[in-house]
Amino acid sequence: MPTIHLPERCGVMLLPDCTLFPHGGLPLHIFEYRYRRMLEDALEGDCFFAVARLTGEETANPADCTSPVGTVGLVRASREQEDGTSQLLLHGVMRMRFTEWHDEHPYPFASMEPVISVFSPETQAVAAMKTLRGALEDAIRTLPDEVKEGVFALLDHADEPGLMTDIVCQQFIHEPDLRQGLLEMESVGARIPVICEYLRLASAAALE
Repeated sequence: MPTIHLPERCGVMLLPDCTLFPHGGLPLHIFEYRYRRMLEDALEGDCFFAVARLTGEETANPADCTSPVGTVGLVRASREQEDGTSQLLLHGVMRMRFTEWHDEHPYPFASMEPVISVFSPETQAVAAMKTLRGALEDAIRTLPDEVKEGVFALLDHADEPGLMTDIVCQQFIHEPDLRQGLLEMESVGARIPVICEYLRLASAAALE
């Protein structure tokens, strides 16, 4: 992260019920003309654009129909098809709060500021990560061993609670409103009990 210069303004893709977390991957099919232009501009520049969740029918002013926090992502791979559409993988980098929307582009374009995740007190970070990992272990205990090994390999890359919550949210939280709420939650400590309760209920429902 310290080596990445995040844009202060960039294109934004507006998607219904779609929340991308930092460190998560989002496969996209770019077919609308405006987003084809956005992708072209991104690839000619710094390869960044953001994803924002639509909260209702799209309007002329994105501020009226999108969640206030989204995620800026880096295009990791992009393949243009013969018909001009593209398949790409967007890698989430940082939570962003949209501060102003601009109309000088044929696609949604916004000024943004980073939303910094905070965990406090730091002395409880290890215990918090153990709690979250334990909840996930309980939730996936009936899955095949190879699947569980893949999950724990992902978690092993997490060296702090914020990263671990984002990994779990991207992969295991499926309720759209809850995903967005967790994305907007700056306190990592507040996220963990919410995630653990969701995993507990999901595990109980799967056993019924």
